[in-house]
Amino acid sequence: MKNNMKRTRTLRPWWESAAAYQIYPRSFKDSNGDGVGDLQGIISKLPYLSELGIDLIWICPIYTSPNDDNGYDISDYQNIQREYGTMEDFEELLHKAHERGIRVIMDLVINHTSSSHPWFIESRSSIHNSKRDWYIWKDGKDNKEPNNWESIFGGSAWEYDEKTGQYFLHVFGKTMPDINWENTQVKRAIFDMICWWLDKGIDGFRVDAISHIKKPDFNDMPNPKNERYVSSFDKHMNQPGIMDLLRELKENTFSKYDIFTVAEANGARIEEIDEWVSQEKGIFHSLFQFDHLNLWNVESEEGKISIKKLKSALTRWQKAVSADGNVALVMENHDLVRSVSRFGSPDKYWKESAKCLALMYYMQKGVPFIYQGQELGMLNADYNSHLDFRDAPTLFGYQERINKGMSPEESLEVLKKSTRDNSRTPMQWDDSPHGGFTTGTPWIKVNQNYHWLNAKAQIKDEDSILNFYKKIIKIKKETVGLIYGDYELLMEESENVYAYTRTYEDKTYLIVCNISEENSQLEVDLDITKADILISNYADINSNEKVLRPFECRLYSL
Repeated sequence: MKNNMKRTRTLRPWWESAAAYQIYPRSFKDSNGDGVGDLQGIISKLPYLSELGIDLIWICPIYTSPNDDNGYDISDYQNIQREYGTMEDFEELLHKAHERGIRVIMDLVINHTSSSHPWFIESRSSIHNSKRDWYIWKDGKDNKEPNNWESIFGGSAWEYDEKTGQYFLHVFGKTMPDINWENTQVKRAIFDMICWWLDKGIDGFRVDAISHIKKPDFNDMPNPKNERYVSSFDKHMNQPGIMDLLRELKENTFSKYDIFTVAEANGARIEEIDEWVSQEKGIFHSLFQFDHLNLWNVESEEGKISIKKLKSALTRWQKAVSADGNVALVMENHDLVRSVSRFGSPDKYWKESAKCLALMYYMQKGVPFIYQGQELGMLNADYNSHLDFRDAPTLFGYQERINKGMSPEESLEVLKKSTRDNSRTPMQWDDSPHGGFTTGTPWIKVNQNYHWLNAKAQIKDEDSILNFYKKIIKIKKETVGLIYGDYELLMEESENVYAYTRTYEDKTYLIVCNISEENSQLEVDLDITKADILISNYADINSNEKVLRPFECRLYSL
């Protein structure tokens, strides 16, 4: 079915009540035994997703790519990576998902391409080539790079091209040159490509790294520590003038279709939320923000993340979209560590903490996204050698720390806590070899806890994390107040308890979550003596009980 209907705004668009699921195809399900997940593997698991209650799947890049960054380095936007299958496989997936009422959105990567993309091959062929200005080329300075910017992936943000004697900019990896969004011709090519996919019938896009497309001036970054390269991450986000580019993007593509778009919008400021996602003039329908997931920078010396800061970060965005707009709710994705390993208690209260974190974020206002394996409580990789990891940027960091004097053992510990591979281990479907992910040798090792932590076991267990997710998805879909209700934070000063209400018309819901390994007092100025508990993660629960056990959570209907 083509999505060529003009998109119209309604008071309650379908996506506001949707349950979304992110698929990292390389690690989801392998259908042919080559050790790499694929499109037929996804098709085989559509019944599982339907049973979970999913309405929308976001598929990470499946386009043709050299895989220097697992598909985020695209060499052909309009073709399918061979190891994932064919365009016919994708069209079959789209058709069968739609038959089940599941919409499909693609990952749209338009800040950069692969250096193997034909556009870039032409661009670097000559300084006089017609596509030279499709990317960002600069002369060096004092026999060095044009400036001291550091790439997000480490090292210089500039790569020298011997043939033409200039440097090209790559905010990410050196095989991922940045597109010049000031060039009209390359923008037109991008717009045509986007409409080509939308005409094929997909249901929208998750738009990758979109806040980076507007480039700042090319001056050096301040360098008080006299570093060789200086982090320029913040400087490359949400620069003045970006909204003009985004409006142009929307007018030439998204506005012509009945679709859903969600932006990865690092650096987007709350003060500008109406420009990003408001009903009246927003570019996108929703956005991902990561303030609450960037809390490594504010950890205490003991390594415990401040729950008070977690609440504050989430609440700021809940308040920002209280009147208008939408924020995507997220605790995990392909770039993050597993949420139970980060915020929960994987050793003592694995099941309780996975459920507690689920209820905590899922009942807030916004479109909730579940990352593959999150619904099982999957944990960080259990590797004991850096040779088991595949993520190039974190492996680069591992070696850099050693070069600066850190021991290999210490550097490995940092790697294990921070690498993106923690969320990229294969999906654990059952207790057969390699967790049922593949009959071959997986591209990256499966976590060895698959023997007991897997989907098959949890489907059978009524008290499982998976079945808890099914219940909260159903509850939210069926409860108007948990979709549209106003959010209010309670117990703001508590270091353990995250409590908030959702109120819609004359109905109030109370969500309480003790995010700690100790008993904590519930102190809310609400009468819960006659309240109904819609769901909890402890079986023996008394609605009057004011003591919350470790990682206990409850959802009250007042």
